[in-house]
Amino acid sequence: MSDRRHAAVEQARGRRPLLLAVLASSLLVACAGFLALGGWQVQRMAWKHDLIARVEARLTAPPAAPPAREQWAAVTEERDGYRRVRLSGRFLPALETRSQAVTELGAGAWVLVPLRTDGGDYVLVNRGFVPAQEQASAPPAGQVQVEGLLRMSEPRGGFLRSNDPAHERWYSRDVAAIARARKLPGDAVAPYFVDAVRGPADPAWPRGGLTVVKFRDHHLSYALTWFGLAALSLVAGYLLFASERRLRQDRAQRGGSPGHASPIQSP
Repeated sequence: MSDRRHAAVEQARGRRPLLLAVLASSLLVACAGFLALGGWQVQRMAWKHDLIARVEARLTAPPAAPPAREQWAAVTEERDGYRRVRLSGRFLPALETRSQAVTELGAGAWVLVPLRTDGGDYVLVNRGFVPAQEQASAPPAGQVQVEGLLRMSEPRGGFLRSNDPAHERWYSRDVAAIARARKLPGDAVAPYFVDAVRGPADPAWPRGGLTVVKFRDHHLSYALTWFGLAALSLVAGYLLFASERRLRQDRAQRGGSPGHASPIQSP
C-alpha cells in the first residue's frame, strides 16, 4: 500500500468513531421523538374516546333549554356540542340564509333561519337540507317550538372556500358572519346554531335530522406507527453496532490492519 493510500485509510479510520457517535445520537434522538409522538397519540385517543362517550350521552338525554345569554361566553364544542335542546320563539323568514351542503341526499344547501326566542335573543336554526333542484317550504308562522342539536359556529368556511357575504355565497354556517349580514344585534345572537330534528308533520323540504355525528378516531393506528418507528430506530442502532463489532473482530483476525495483504508470489 502506498503511503498516500495508507494515510487516507488511517484518516478514515480515525473519523469512524465520530461518525458512529453522530449516527448513534441521531438514532437515540429519533427514538425518543417517536416515543413522545406515540405517547401523545395515546393521550389523544383517551381524550377522543371520552369525547365520544360524552356526545353519545348527550344524544340520548332528554332535550333541555339551550345555554342562556349569560352562559354564551363559556359555550364550547367539548362541553356543549351535539347537546339536545328545545327552544321556542318566532322565525324571521325574511332573513333566511342558505349554506352550501353535501349530504347523503346529494348536493344542495342548508336552510338557516333566525329564531327570535321568547327571551328576545336570536338563535340561528338550521331547518334542514334542500337539494339544488327542490324548493324549500317557508318556516311556520307564529309561535313555534324547535328541537334539535346544538352545533358550534363554523367561521373558517368550507369546501376549501371562504364565505363571501357580499355576494351571498356561504360555504359554512358562520353564525357571526350571518348575523352581521342580516343586521342582527350582535350581542343578542347566540354563538351557536341548532340543527333541527325532523318531525312527523314536517314538509319534505327542507329535511331536518341529517346531522352526521361522527368523529375521526385513528389515534391507535397513529400511535402504533410512531412506536413502530421507535422500534425500527433501536433495530437500526443494534445493526449499526453489531456491524461495527464484526468489523473490529475481522480486523483483529487480520492483524489489525485493513490494508494488510498477503505478499504476491513470483511465478
